[in-house]
Amino acid sequence: MSFHRVRPDPQTAADACAEYIFGLLETAISARGGASLAVSGGSTPKLLFQKMASTPFGWDRVHLFFVDERCVPPTDSASNYKLAHENLIAPAKIPAANVHRIEGEMAPANAAERYASEIRQFFGLSSGRMPQFDIVHRGMGPDAHTASLFPGDPLIDDRTGIAAATFAKKFNQWRVTLLPGVLLAARNTIFLVAGEDKVEALHAVFHGAYDPKKYPSQLGNDGASVAWFLDESASKGLEE
Repeated sequence: MSFHRVRPDPQTAADACAEYIFGLLETAISARGGASLAVSGGSTPKLLFQKMASTPFGWDRVHLFFVDERCVPPTDSASNYKLAHENLIAPAKIPAANVHRIEGEMAPANAAERYASEIRQFFGLSSGRMPQFDIVHRGMGPDAHTASLFPGDPLIDDRTGIAAATFAKKFNQWRVTLLPGVLLAARNTIFLVAGEDKVEALHAVFHGAYDPKKYPSQLGNDGASVAWFLDESASKGLEE
């Protein structure tokens, strides 16, 4: 089963999450000589990135990927890459060769295929195999979406693809996202969730019937290597 840790506020939750991620990265590096980390965007991850950037670490042995991306240029304020670059990549001096971004400025389907191809090449995958990221950092929206997999999206049933373009009706926006098969194959999954607007979604994920088509964040939540870092406001959703 997954486990959760509750901290008083978003900053302390992000700090605890960062500490946990560093421990997992060190374990992966010790075991395999390097580590792969896929990150998500959003306001809470900004706190996480800033904490990670201010902590001395050997980033030359870590390859950074993205869970999803908005189909915008990397200079756009909505870009997950821009957020990560300004708050983690640049200040932590992560080598450019170790950063694998989704090219949101391309046509969505092309961006998804190029990203999937880069992942296949990095992991040396044969046809039909899933990449196994050491860590996948995920968030959760008030509607229980995770990555860019929103309730009702047919892609939630996909277990064979690596990445795909999807249209987020809620935001009238094309996005590229990793697919469920990749999320489920991760060695470690970490959710960082904060805010009172997540209470109902969190309750549904933990206490509702298993229905990832309705609550996408349920994907993989029953795994032994899933950790949730919550602030006190969001944690009310854990209550029965």
